[in-house]
Amino acid sequence: MRTALATLSAATLLLAACASTPPAPPAPASAREGVLTNAAGMTLYTFDKDSAGSGKSVCNGPCATNWPPLLAAPGAAAQGDWTLVTRDDGTMQWAYKGKPLYLWAKDAKPGDRTGDGFNKVWRIATP
Repeated sequence: MRTALATLSAATLLLAACASTPPAPPAPASAREGVLTNAAGMTLYTFDKDSAGSGKSVCNGPCATNWPPLLAAPGAAAQGDWTLVTRDDGTMQWAYKGKPLYLWAKDAKPGDRTGDGFNKVWRIATP
């Protein structure tokens, strides 16, 4: 009887462990002082020339040197408002509510927001 109960108990625990949902991966960015920032606290931006929901980034080549994309790690998956766009070079970039996200090369430290309004087409990304 004890062996049967122990086996049943172990099977129940195993089934419960299999049924549990793994935790969602962390969001690729977070909100800090009303703006989206990467893991290092650097401000993220959107580009007015990108079409929300298009699945593409139009900032490539020299543009991407000045405005590095927020790249997704291989195997990353969309979650909620966070989606992925394919870049011209085949890498994946994070987008928030369909708008690709970028850093600004001239922001030197966390909290800098010097790219906001640049050429009237770059905007701070907000949650």
